[in-house]
Amino acid sequence: MERGKNSATPNSATATRQWRVSPRSCTWLVFVSMLLAPYFPAVSAPPPKKPADIPMPTLSARFSDAAHIKLIAARKKFQADTNSVPAAWALGQACFWRGEFAQDDDTRKSLANEGIAVCRALTLHAPTVPEGHYYLALNLGQLARTKWLEALGIVKELEHGMKLASGMNPRLDHAGPDRCLGQLYRDAPGWPISVGSKSKTRAHLLRAVELAPEFPENHLELIETWLFWKEKKTLQRDLDVLAALLPKARQQFTGEDWAAHWDDWERRWQSAQSRADELLKKK
Repeated sequence: MERGKNSATPNSATATRQWRVSPRSCTWLVFVSMLLAPYFPAVSAPPPKKPADIPMPTLSARFSDAAHIKLIAARKKFQADTNSVPAAWALGQACFWRGEFAQDDDTRKSLANEGIAVCRALTLHAPTVPEGHYYLALNLGQLARTKWLEALGIVKELEHGMKLASGMNPRLDHAGPDRCLGQLYRDAPGWPISVGSKSKTRAHLLRAVELAPEFPENHLELIETWLFWKEKKTLQRDLDVLAALLPKARQQFTGEDWAAHWDDWERRWQSAQSRADELLKKK
């Protein structure tokens, strides 16, 4: 696979036209971290559920058909030209997105393995293409949801892939690498169990907002983090920022490709406001 004139670049029209990944693109990171708990009984919570039994927070199943149609289209484009870099990472992207709606382990595993295979090949033959590393990491996360002990070693690979993607194109998927790294460091247990870190969480989520301030997901992740940490001082400020941003964002991110995102964002925004009201009322 060679990077030719059709290769995606950070500002290329090809990259701009591509439909986006799940608004909860890194939610699966928490599943990986949950798998670690039983092996550290002194600090672990009650035994976690099987990863695939934990539902995605807010994604609606009614968008699964659209995700499947996009997967079929991505497969056809890749099969027509297996040397196309954009077609390769777009297939990895489509596998991940369709996997968000998988109803069982076998389906999720099959989709993840397909995405991993095409993206791993891309990272080997075109290692400077950030999309290859990014979508490889996302599909590895999907695969981790179907694993137990085998998933324990996957966190470092996920972290490494996201760091590579961020270094090559920090604005990829509206600052997706930093957004995902922020979620990883927030949701994973801290040292010595895993890579969790409050300081890294803060740094990466703030950087995502700085890199792509127009993208509602980045602000939602930050607000949800302040709620989780009960940080009142920064919470009200960022609630006001997102409230002011949303009208313009609704005009910018339009069409069928954004329907699932807005369905998710609106639900989370309402929940965040309700939770914030309760928190800010407390002394």
